[in-house]
Amino acid sequence: MRYLDVDGVRVSAIGLGTWQFGSREWGYGAAYAAHVAPALVRRALELGITLIDSAEVYGFGESERIVARGLAAAGPDLAAGAFVATKLLPILPLPSIVAARAAGSRDRLEVASIDLYQLHWPNPIVPARTQVVGLRRVLDAGIARHVGVSNHGLGRWRALESALRRPIISNQVRFSLTSPAPRWDLVPYAAERSRLVIAYSPLAQGLLAADQRSAVSRTGIRGMRTTLRDAALRRAGPLLAAVREIASAHDATHAQVALAWVISHPNTAAIPGARTLEQLEENAAAADLVLAPEELAWLTAEAERFDAAGRL
Repeated sequence: MRYLDVDGVRVSAIGLGTWQFGSREWGYGAAYAAHVAPALVRRALELGITLIDSAEVYGFGESERIVARGLAAAGPDLAAGAFVATKLLPILPLPSIVAARAAGSRDRLEVASIDLYQLHWPNPIVPARTQVVGLRRVLDAGIARHVGVSNHGLGRWRALESALRRPIISNQVRFSLTSPAPRWDLVPYAAERSRLVIAYSPLAQGLLAADQRSAVSRTGIRGMRTTLRDAALRRAGPLLAAVREIASAHDATHAQVALAWVISHPNTAAIPGARTLEQLEENAAAADLVLAPEELAWLTAEAERFDAAGRL
């Protein structure tokens, strides 16, 4: 496993996203939530994955509770190495609400302190100076050790950090071969300031992991994604062909190539989800896949061509 050192924080380059834990929209069912999901957390830690990301809105807190069960199953030694992140849905991010909601997440996660507490989405109505008062309370009270943002543009990220007058160490955004835009502004900023970009949906919800078009699942939440519609799949043909050829050259899977491209960017970690232990192990192995400069350039060119043809 490869690790990133950012502003005194060390996290695995491949993490584990847990949106699917306890969330009905994924359609994974009760058995997955009760048995597979906690086992995924434990196995992730065994594989050297330390970054475990959740959110209060995932399953209305159930994802956080499942993460807690997984940490408990892993035992104190493995759990001590986890870097647990979660997110606040900032509908009304007033200071007292932010602090109370952070404490609720901490309690559901059953940790002494959340490693990374993130604003899940921008709130354009509440001023930055008001939002950061709540984050400051969370830090000062020891409810969280670090704070971050998610789905924020560079301007909002910088504005919040300026208002907080402390590091906002990360920005979690959609970043993949089909959504390459963060490489232009967020990644350079993170590299310059010793910050972290956390890439969610790094496999485009399965598009970049499938070995063939017919294997792309369109059930549950995936059925709503425009990137999985026929027109987008046709447009992605050259990109998927590049992934396929590079995967064959390295005896790797398509998912591993797509993840290796994401984490080849400086100060960038990826948090794919997993439905099975085998998928988790496949994702973790991507941290050790080194692509040649010409392969990275080919993938980047195809990603930008896909993006320029119509961002989805």
